[in-house]
Amino acid sequence: MSREKRTLFWIAGLAVFVFVLQLLSGVLMPFVAGMAIAYFLDPVADKLEQKGLSRTLATTAIIAAFFFVAVGVLVLLFPLLQAQVVSLAAFVPDLIDTFRDYAEPFLERLRADLSAPEMERLKEAAGNYAGTAIQWMSGLLGGLWEGGLAVFNVLSLLIITPVVAFYLLRDWDLIVARFDSYLPRAAASTIREQCAAIDTTIAGFVRGQASVCLVLAAWYGFGLSVVGLESGLLVGIGAGAISFIPYLGAAIGLIVGVGIALAQFSDWLPIGLVAGVFIIGQTTESYVLTPRLVGGRIGLHPVWIIFALLAGGALFGFTGVLLAIPAAAIIGVLIRFGLSRYLESPLYHGGKAPGNPMGKTKAKSQTRAKAKTKSKSRARKKK
Repeated sequence: MSREKRTLFWIAGLAVFVFVLQLLSGVLMPFVAGMAIAYFLDPVADKLEQKGLSRTLATTAIIAAFFFVAVGVLVLLFPLLQAQVVSLAAFVPDLIDTFRDYAEPFLERLRADLSAPEMERLKEAAGNYAGTAIQWMSGLLGGLWEGGLAVFNVLSLLIITPVVAFYLLRDWDLIVARFDSYLPRAAASTIREQCAAIDTTIAGFVRGQASVCLVLAAWYGFGLSVVGLESGLLVGIGAGAISFIPYLGAAIGLIVGVGIALAQFSDWLPIGLVAGVFIIGQTTESYVLTPRLVGGRIGLHPVWIIFALLAGGALFGFTGVLLAIPAAAIIGVLIRFGLSRYLESPLYHGGKAPGNPMGKTKAKSQTRAKAKTKSKSRARKKK
């Protein structure tokens, strides 16, 4: 098979995969969640297996412990968060009135400075932009909700996801070995290297970023609760949970937290403390948590992460959000691999490969010429 035919084959395969993913995105959620759980718990299973446990017994213990902890955390947090949601919903009218009071002087100045036709055009433009933004956000959130219904489905959460996670974790090494046996022998080593790079990128980012999110959620929730912010625990946990999107968690938390604080407090000190909680959290994340827990060598730029998450959510709903980081890691690794091959190719070197004998001869002649020039200059200095 020629190179062109192989390229067309892989492009067609990718197109079919994306089409099937789009077609089945509504039911893939528990399977993707189970696969993610199995992937991240596989190192633990390997360690237990090395200590003498059978793979099945190790898998059973790990899955049971994982879901026991997850359910326990939900049982503990759900009543608290439910009360916070009810309190925040009751506080929304006061929040709207406060913002109206703050905006009224600004609107009065606009009415005084602008003519009636200009004010009408401004209102029309603001309404159009607001409508477009609301429509886009509602479409995105609607897609996430439709694609994420399986997450909240009791059957999927309690039965399908644990079962999928159990079988995938138990047979993970066998599945990897089977896929490895299907690799084309001529390119097997190269494919393994790229898969290892993808694994390092995904594991480094997700495991590190999950730790960052947990630390930030704990800090934001604790700090806002100590300040006395209405629904501070809910706002803090929410801001920490979405901190895997760079800067978005702190930005949204700051806006929501300060907005609630403006409506709740008449003194500027607690408002400043609320802002300080998020500033300290973001600063700590940027200079301490992310460098130590995530590192700078995973190769995922913040802009690329944001784009991948938004694109995945818009295309495939909540399933797309879960698949966004792995897809971004795969694409990033493949792009870097392609660039490295390009930089080693004759196309980059002007028709001559890096190991071209002509290039080596020229380099040697240039080195000899430089050496002769240096020796002549030294001889002149001695004279």
